[in-house]
Amino acid sequence: MAPAGARRENPARTGEVVGEVAYDDIASVDRAVSRAREAQESWRGTPVGARAAALRAALDLLEPALDEIAELMARETGKPLADCRGEAGFAVTAARWVADRAEELLVDREVDDAQGRLVVRHRPFGVVAAVTPWNAPVILAMLKVAPALVAGNAVIVKPSPLAPFAVGEVVATLARTLPDGLLQIVHGDAEVATALVGHRGVDRVAFTGGDVAGRAIARTAADALTPSLLELGGNDPAILLADVAMDDSVAERLLMAAFATSGQVCMAVKRLYVHRSRFDEVVAALRAAADRVLRTGDPLRSGVTMGPVVSEASAQRVRALVETAAASGAEVVPIGTVDPETRLSDGHFVLPTLVLGASDTDAIVATEQFGPTLPVLPFDTEDEVVARANAGELGLGASVWSVDEERAFDLAARLDAGFTFVNTHNRTGMSLRAPFGGVKRSGWGREYGDEGILEHVQPCVVHAPAAFRAGGHGLGATAYPS
Repeated sequence: MAPAGARRENPARTGEVVGEVAYDDIASVDRAVSRAREAQESWRGTPVGARAAALRAALDLLEPALDEIAELMARETGKPLADCRGEAGFAVTAARWVADRAEELLVDREVDDAQGRLVVRHRPFGVVAAVTPWNAPVILAMLKVAPALVAGNAVIVKPSPLAPFAVGEVVATLARTLPDGLLQIVHGDAEVATALVGHRGVDRVAFTGGDVAGRAIARTAADALTPSLLELGGNDPAILLADVAMDDSVAERLLMAAFATSGQVCMAVKRLYVHRSRFDEVVAALRAAADRVLRTGDPLRSGVTMGPVVSEASAQRVRALVETAAASGAEVVPIGTVDPETRLSDGHFVLPTLVLGASDTDAIVATEQFGPTLPVLPFDTEDEVVARANAGELGLGASVWSVDEERAFDLAARLDAGFTFVNTHNRTGMSLRAPFGGVKRSGWGREYGDEGILEHVQPCVVHAPAAFRAGGHGLGATAYPS
């Protein structure tokens, strides 16, 4: 029987089919893993400089296709075209940084001194399964593919069924100049993901996505004793101290940190805590900024900065959170403008809102909304806001906003977050050199930075203690090392 498949509709115009993709079956997953293992056997022995050069050559082939890939991404995800172009370009920039940095980082470290001779080598895992989400499909795939390849691994990408096409073009283009089987893609739903992650020929799993899927991936990898990297969700707090400089630039940056990609970003601002003395001023500034920079509409239209959410189920869930908060006494404040040429009824559009007067126990505050709504909450003391910000099981990102950088850094050190921004948040605060990942139930492992490259290798040691080298006396054979 032929494998099943899926049709992907444009979430901004659900009557438009972006494309259809055939799902792989279990046998094709097995074949992909076998091909990857064969390719990796020779690739692992290729010097890191040659691997980096091969990645750069593949990126040279990819760059001319970025505009086409960005438009495809906008149509399948609902993200504004300008954002998709930025993501595609940044993915190439990030991969080139990885290639350059890996040449310096993944060299053998050797020490030969009075204690003996020690060599630490960076051994690739083998075959890496990269399971990627729909909300930033190209960059989140590249953050796995580039470091894994340059570290000497083979990679099999399993993209989300909601965004298979742009990633498929990226993988196919990169693979053209790489050894056959070294970089592949398989398509499918949870069954295919389970088959790939649980395959005994897979040596490492890298996953970005939601809590439910993350738990399933972790269980499957654990059953196979396969090490994993998980970047899960976040309920990121942003804390505006009493001395925050609330000018137009700050208000716009803060607003887009919450509403870019319609709020469907793991590290977006999900809860905004504002010192009570500045609360009314900040809300007014956000509303004014939204009129300037937040326009909802078809992502292919010029000037649109916020598209639809990814599906009708997502739209219903976000609306339910807002309606439940309103029923509990919160004030819902619509913000932004609508593109006059877009018919919102054609897609999965949810208009952006601020929610005022919610309590910390309301679902819209206590859970990750993953949509275009933002609860704004007053606080009185730093101890109070730290306790409230740290509540809950998630700890991906956070931010502190203050004119006093030292004060901001001191407060940031008290937050349960893997990455805390200062005076910005979300993608405007990212850096290629800064490792990104979560604490608590937001996952484990890191992407970006040296740590993101080192996630894809295992340190292996050769050691000759001084006591047992030629001319040594064999002393200390039973002693513990110091």
